[in-house]
Amino acid sequence: MNHLRETKIHPPRTAQTLDFYTLKLGKESFAPRYWSSWLTLLLLRACAFLPLGVCRMLGAGLGLLMYAVNAKRRHIARVNLAMCFPEMSERERRQLLHRHFKVMGQSYMDLGFLAWASKRRILSKTKFTGLEHYQKLVEQGKNIILLAPHCVGMNFGGGGAMLRPAFSMKKLQRNPVGNWLLNKARMRFGVQLLQRSQGLRPIIRGLKQRMAFYYLPDEDFGPRQSTFVPFFGVPTATLTTLGRLAKLTDAAVIPCFTRLLPGGRGYEVIFKPALSNFPVGDRAADAARMNRELEQGIREMPEQYMWTLKFFKTRPGNAPSPY
Repeated sequence: MNHLRETKIHPPRTAQTLDFYTLKLGKESFAPRYWSSWLTLLLLRACAFLPLGVCRMLGAGLGLLMYAVNAKRRHIARVNLAMCFPEMSERERRQLLHRHFKVMGQSYMDLGFLAWASKRRILSKTKFTGLEHYQKLVEQGKNIILLAPHCVGMNFGGGGAMLRPAFSMKKLQRNPVGNWLLNKARMRFGVQLLQRSQGLRPIIRGLKQRMAFYYLPDEDFGPRQSTFVPFFGVPTATLTTLGRLAKLTDAAVIPCFTRLLPGGRGYEVIFKPALSNFPVGDRAADAARMNRELEQGIREMPEQYMWTLKFFKTRPGNAPSPY
């Protein structure tokens, strides 16, 4: 089954016990310092009426402009690519970097499409691959964690969880207008949001209420609660949360990857088979398994990973950051 019909999602009755994020704009969002953000929002709103292929061309141009003017993010991405793909030539990594910035710009332009295009139109531009792996577990009544990396399609990735009520975690941005737009796009298909500061307890409650958890763990949160295990062959400070969550809630873990398709074709949400023999109870082993699964999916679309993030800031032995 490649496509889903538009489905209305109703959260379980017990979900009101969880303190989910409320999509709203406070008075502070109308302050003069956010007027430029409102202009951007209006432009993206207008883009929702354009063919997606046109928006993708505009987005590619935006990405190349970002590459030209944002030296900081360009430097971070270059460092990451050099660490993760030492087998590539400098020219090959430079070409990959250009492709990454182009698709990143496209993902920004897509925010208008995701936030305001009709759900029917969005679904008509969405391909689901491996959906049977997810459906089977839903039919069995299993608790489910969707394991996803920080790819440029992550703002729509939660839409793949629509077979059952779902939730994810977010970090608030400083700009309330940007927050509103990002989270409006993320919540279109019934995905609700918790804040990271709320900790693990509401995640455990949500999973036990048969809500799918869309989990993006691939960030550097420092040495506390992390262990150093390989990621693209690089010792990486990695959270050990996934194995603990899976054990505490008896949840199946399905790797889930969202890809921006070329031109105006839209999105592909890819579900891999659930991890077998996971967790094993060894935090380092479980964290290494998680990284291997994420790496495997990223290697299938390397230009779409968020290489502009500081994934390797924390180094073993308090070594200096490579950035």
